Amino acid sequence: MRHRVAHRKLGRTTPHRIALLRNLTTALFERERIRTTLPKAKEVRPFAERLITLARREDDRLHARRLAARDIHDRKIVKKLFDSIGPRFATRPGGYTRIMRLGPRQGDGAEMAILELVGYEFKSDAKGKDEKGKKAAKKEAAPKADEKKKPAAKKSAPKKKAAAKTTD
Repeated sequence: MRHRVAHRKLGRTTPHRIALLRNLTTALFERERIRTTLPKAKEVRPFAERLITLARREDDRLHARRLAARDIHDRKIVKKLFDSIGPRFATRPGGYTRIMRLGPRQGDGAEMAILELVGYEFKSDAKGKDEKGKKAAKKEAAPKADEKKKPAAKKSAPKKKAAAKTTD
């Protein structure tokens, strides 16, 4: 019987599992959306939501910040958690994250999922576009180039006809 057995072991020792949860949570707060396996996402969800609840505290914020800093070792991410993520969910009574299933992974068939903060909107980087962004930019630029060539082709066509008439 599985009485009082609460969490998944994820095939790791306890310190390795805790480090995994801390790293995934830090990545979630940094990017606000991560892609991972479904069991990992289900384990990270309560861990991350507990930290967001700490960030929502109005009284004794220093103690809450120190409790969160035990699990998130990046000061910038702790600052973001308390300055932007916590206030964003101030009126929400819980359920700060969402898990969306993606299907099996190509290599090993592991069930994949996206774990994201509720209210997340995709923000593309203006500096570095990914391959899809480059292809879309090329497709948008290509019709513009074709439109410029078409009027030039019409202008050059009558000149060729005129030149042909003079030689006849």
